[in-house]
Amino acid sequence: MLGEGVVMNLSVTDDAKRFNTPPLQGRGRGWGRSANTIAELSERARHMRNNPTEPEKRLWRALSNGQASGHKFRRQAVIGRFIADFVCPQKGLIVEVDGDTHDEAKDRLRDDIMAKFGFRVLRVSNHDVMANLAGVFDAIVIALAEASDCWERPHPNPSPEGEGLEQSEAQKLLEISLEGTVG
Repeated sequence: MLGEGVVMNLSVTDDAKRFNTPPLQGRGRGWGRSANTIAELSERARHMRNNPTEPEKRLWRALSNGQASGHKFRRQAVIGRFIADFVCPQKGLIVEVDGDTHDEAKDRLRDDIMAKFGFRVLRVSNHDVMANLAGVFDAIVIALAEASDCWERPHPNPSPEGEGLEQSEAQKLLEISLEGTVG
């Protein structure tokens, strides 16, 4: 993990990521963080993904691959100056797995900040995950069902796998015509 005051030299690619990636990923102008802070948070999140706690492992097995009613989750996602345990971007839902060391006052402040970013935080304890994973999973599915979608339609820039808007929908949304273009 990087210490305080460590200056990171970013490559041209990393610097480009800082300005050209969506803010949900915690990089770029969206969160208003310096390149060094972004790099530090990203490195810390990567470390946390590579070294999850046992409750986080168990919950990830239940949430990964769209098993929660088809909703996709990211784990250890950078949001602002925080790293969220699990995030469903489509529903704006964050699931935090809390151990014995969590400070309720700090958690409340963090939840309020996340709410300003448009996220709802659902907190579950390590004990609940270990003793009642099915109940925790059901609570998450209910929270997903109650939450409205953050976006009415898929992103207009489809992923390389071909997900997203159909060409005609994208043209209409972006108010463009591709007639006469090569492609």
